[in-house]
Parts: sequence; structure tokens; C-alpha cells
Amino acid sequence: MPRITPNLWFDTQGEDAAKFYVSVFPNSKITSVAHYGEAGPRPAGTVMTVEFELDGQPYLALNGGPEFTFNEAVSLSIDCADQAEVDHYWTKLSEGGEEGPCGWLKDKFGLSWQVVPAALGTLMSDPDQGRAQRAMAAMLGMKKLDVAALYAAADRK
Repeated sequence: MPRITPNLWFDTQGEDAAKFYVSVFPNSKITSVAHYGEAGPRPAGTVMTVEFELDGQPYLALNGGPEFTFNEAVSLSIDCADQAEVDHYWTKLSEGGEEGPCGWLKDKFGLSWQVVPAALGTLMSDPDQGRAQRAMAAMLGMKKLDVAALYAAADRK
């Protein structure tokens, strides 16, 4: 089966973004940097693409110009084991960016992320629908997701 590689379009910040992302996620690295040549369309010698991996998942950053920008229609979701992971990724990725509702944020490059604790999936699929709905209502009022607060809301009667 072919490997699917997300291609992220940047104006000129692809290399900066790749360096930032590999600093945030463990087991990550930049694997290749290619530059524009004399044929253009951007100035020769400027970074064209950066191939990188985030914990083994390949990505490509393209410095394609200002024609396209990120929006919330596409986001990257981080499955976090616990509150410590949520806190780590939320702090790192929201720095210089913008916090959004329900565990969503935009990083300083405009890319949207969902920082999601495993507990959320457990609570949302709880056979007790009242419990699941109380957790959902609590989540809808949060920016960074708080595992203890989600469980506290779920357990209220």
C-alpha cells in the first residue's frame, strides 16, 4: 500500500516550521531539504521543500508562496496518553499561536492542531449516555482539555 504523506504549504516558513515541529515531538527529524534552482519560480537557493518525520510519520513542507494559507478545515490531531502530554503539546504548539475551543489551537505558522487526551474518547463512548453528555458539555466549555475536570463533570449527577 502506498504511504500517505501530508504536504503542508507555507509561504516561506517551511524550514522554520519543520525545525519547530521536530523540536516538539519525540523521535522526529528533518530528512531532506531541497532548494529552488535557476528555473524558479522562487529565487534560486531559497528553500523549496523540507521533508521531515514526526515520530515516524512523514511530512513535506513546501515553500510555495502566499497563495494558500491554512484553515481549520484540516487539522492534525495528537492522541495524548494523559494530562502531562496534553499540557506539553498545548504549551509548545500554542506559543505564539492562538488557543481555540475544545482542545483546538493554531500554532505560530497557522496550522491547526487538536490536542486530545485518551480520556476524552473513553468518556465519549461511555455506555452511560448521561455521563458521556456531561463530559461533552464540559469539553465544549474548555480551551485546553482538562482530564480531571472532564471526569468530574461526567461523574456529577
